[in-house]
Formats: sequence, C-alpha cells, structure tokens
Amino acid sequence: MSLENIYPIFDTILSRSDKEKMLNQKAIVIWMVGLSGSGKSTLARALENSLHEEGYLTQLLDGDNMRTGINNNLGFSPEDRTENIRRAAETAKLFMNAGLITICSFISPTDDIRKMAKEIIGDGYVEVYVDCPVEVCEERDVKGLYAKARKGEIPDFTGISAPFDIPKKPDLAVDTANQSLEESHQELVKAIIERIKY
Repeated sequence: MSLENIYPIFDTILSRSDKEKMLNQKAIVIWMVGLSGSGKSTLARALENSLHEEGYLTQLLDGDNMRTGINNNLGFSPEDRTENIRRAAETAKLFMNAGLITICSFISPTDDIRKMAKEIIGDGYVEVYVDCPVEVCEERDVKGLYAKARKGEIPDFTGISAPFDIPKKPDLAVDTANQSLEESHQELVKAIIERIKY
C-alpha cells in the first residue's frame, strides 16, 4: 500500500494537552546522551523512580530494551544507528503525546543523530548530556565493552573506534565524572521537576 492511501487521524484524536490535564503533568521527552559507562542508564532509572514517587507517570526507553524489541533487526552500522534513533524518537513522541514523561537513554553519538531526534519529537524535547570523558568510562567499563573494543572484538565502538560529538548546547549537562551519582541524580530531578509541573 502506498502512502497516498494512508489517512492520518491526528486532528480527530484527543490532544496531548487533554492528557496532560488529566495526568496533572507536562509531557516531555528527556533525551539522555553520553558514552557507554557515563551513567546514563543508572541516572535514567533513578530519575524514573524519583518521579514515580512524586506521582508522575513515566516511561523509560533505553538502547538495550529497544534493541531487544522494536529494533532487534538492526546492527551497529552508521545507517542502523541512525534508524535505531529514528525509531526510538518516534516511539518517545507517541508516549509524550499520550501525556507521559518519557526518559530516553541513548548514546546518540553524533550531532546529526541528535538533531534528527529533536526534529521528530519537537516541542517537549529536553536534551541532557551525561558528561563523562572516555577515559573515566573506560576505567569503569561496567559491561566490559571497552576491553572488548580495545581487542577489536567490537567494531565501530563509540569513543574508541567510532566518533562521539560532544553536545554543543544541551538543555542540561550532568557531570558524572566529578560528582557522585546522588549529586547528579538530585541535580537532574530538580531540573526536570521544574519542567513537568502542570
């Protein structure tokens, strides 16, 4: 079936604002970017728990759960990485339009990829850079991925054999190399709650 036979119904369904009013929260997409081992997923989980305790309805998306489901047919070529983020952004936008606070944890290595995500999501996109240099991430090597990348067992590994563009103007930068997880968590929660109060 060609696209000319598809008829979107967006103008006839309940709006995001209708659902925000019901849920008493402003729906946003918190797009957390940074290197593997920077603390993205840990902070994303902690943020979700804190928001839940405060009575906010959330959805968490990360690279691992997307790649074992919706994106399980994608590899790690530049084209597949772009498609991975495109699908993630479209999924996040659907949750946001349902009134949810959507927390996304993706490496999102290039400026172009992040620009695409922002354009898809539109109003409500909040970029959080989890700032941690590759040297510190490699020391942590939580999943043992850096060791494998150094041995050549993982090609195109971000920060080692594939580029990572440091975000130029994130909405928030959290320095996980020079402050504790709890300090980073509290800084993030404070900044996000200001954005989601109805």
